[in-house]
Amino acid sequence: MAERQIKKLLIANRGEIAVRIIRAAKDSGIQTVAVYAGADRDAQHVQLADEAYSLEGETAAETYLVIEKLLGVARRSGANAVHPGYGFLSENAQFAKAVVDAGLIWVGPPASAIERLGDKLSARQVAEKVGAPLAPGTKNPVASVSEVEEFVNKHGLPVAIKAAYGGGGRGIKVVKDKSEIKELFDSATREAVAAFGRGECFIEKYLEKPRHVETQCLADEYGNVVVISTRDCSLQRRHQKLVEEAPAPFLSDAQTKELYEASKKILKEVGYVGAGTCEFLVARDGTISFLEVNTRLQVEHPVSEEVTGIDLVREQFRIAEGAKLEYQDPEINGHSIEFRINGEDPGRNFLPSPGPIHLFLAPSGPGIRVDSGVVSGDVISGNFDSMMAKLIVTGKDRNQALERARRALQEMQVHGLPTVLPFHRLIVSDPAFTADKGSFDVHTRWIETEWSNPIEPWSGQQEQLPASTQMKDLVVEVEGKRLTVSVPRFLVTGESSSIPKIHRRKKTHQASTHTGAKGNSLLAPMQATVVKLAVSDGQMVQEGELVVVLEAMKMEQPLTAHRAGKIANVGVSVGSTISAGTRILDILD
Repeated sequence: MAERQIKKLLIANRGEIAVRIIRAAKDSGIQTVAVYAGADRDAQHVQLADEAYSLEGETAAETYLVIEKLLGVARRSGANAVHPGYGFLSENAQFAKAVVDAGLIWVGPPASAIERLGDKLSARQVAEKVGAPLAPGTKNPVASVSEVEEFVNKHGLPVAIKAAYGGGGRGIKVVKDKSEIKELFDSATREAVAAFGRGECFIEKYLEKPRHVETQCLADEYGNVVVISTRDCSLQRRHQKLVEEAPAPFLSDAQTKELYEASKKILKEVGYVGAGTCEFLVARDGTISFLEVNTRLQVEHPVSEEVTGIDLVREQFRIAEGAKLEYQDPEINGHSIEFRINGEDPGRNFLPSPGPIHLFLAPSGPGIRVDSGVVSGDVISGNFDSMMAKLIVTGKDRNQALERARRALQEMQVHGLPTVLPFHRLIVSDPAFTADKGSFDVHTRWIETEWSNPIEPWSGQQEQLPASTQMKDLVVEVEGKRLTVSVPRFLVTGESSSIPKIHRRKKTHQASTHTGAKGNSLLAPMQATVVKLAVSDGQMVQEGELVVVLEAMKMEQPLTAHRAGKIANVGVSVGSTISAGTRILDILD
């Protein structure tokens, strides 16, 4: 096929990945177009792009998930290509087809490949056809609780209920007792609809204490597939990754060979083109089971870049332009570990905690890379994912990478809201992860089942903001296009133009410092949307019984009764958005 040239690229995403793509485009001499929801008007990806356009809305459903709006911006801006990033519409075959039908270059796999692999059920069928290793699972979506019960009766517990169109750990619920089936089936379906727009789920036998191992792959339109590296992503909470590393350590040569061969067979079977990741579970006995294919770039792609020297985003551009992969599986040099920096409180079971970033101080030095979507002064919204940045640390081997990680994590500072940094600082010295005692004991449920959490809940602290500058940037929109105008600060604030002042933000605990209960009242622990009310006024409950389910940062957060008693004064309704500290209901004697 003839080569095509990307001249102007629309990035249909936000945050850290949008910034990453913009930088790769600038390196390639490609003009960039950003899009944004209301809360992202001043975000870094908006400021770094050559042009930026409003999507006229606040939530993902009103903005980043609306195909017509994205294509409308592409037409207005004159973009001739679209990169979907990860999340949102990145694995949506309808979006891929719409982009191509509009005469634009799609920086991703063809819609046909997304349809066969983006649907986890179809992906299992492909894996089965090519002989990839598989755990027992349903061949078609399950439509009812009774179907889940039938599968459990045949294969036993535990089982995983998974959103067929899910990804990023969302829409996955693990059933360990038959009494949980209905609640977890409903929850998985809700999460899937909220995050991906579709609620079909399938059932798979859940392997106890497995590692999560994957292969980063590239494929061109001429049938060539290469595996860039393996990765281990076993450190997870709520089935979402926190730490990833390349290459996956403590695998035998035979296991690595099986992972490489299975991945290539799967991608070739569907005519895959672009960057993709094949994910597997590796059981304690060494058994490998295919999990899914992510038909997009992964959050953890930098660790594969660091150990191979391959810029995966620029390779995506080349492949989309029709270039041929003229190299084999690259040699691995060194070891790289990525730490996701999320706005969550590890002292409260990784509770999503949106809020302001008073100070963002990135580390530096040998082997350190920081991919960030934020700077000091930004605000993390509760409408989107909790990740704000990624710290990637590379060394000549795993031991040196860990040594550098300990230093870098101490240097890194994020103030104003709780983050997972305290967890990372502990984990890089935990024998289960470092394998200092000769055994790598981490698995996908290790945090929830074996790790003893010593981290205190975040208490908040007063922070000093930087001194004001002589000029102030004002953002204006002209027919939906974002423009920035600089004016003397005193014209806006009334401050002296020559004497900078130090501002102090009042100490605020609103986002994440209360416990979720005060006396008889159950309080919202964060800004969230009510997705389920499990009780009603007058109902009797026992301590620990589910009463309400909230959703924040695209994750469901079930709240249970903090005491036994009678439900009274229910003050919220399903679908309502509530702020941190809102009284949800009372439980009376």
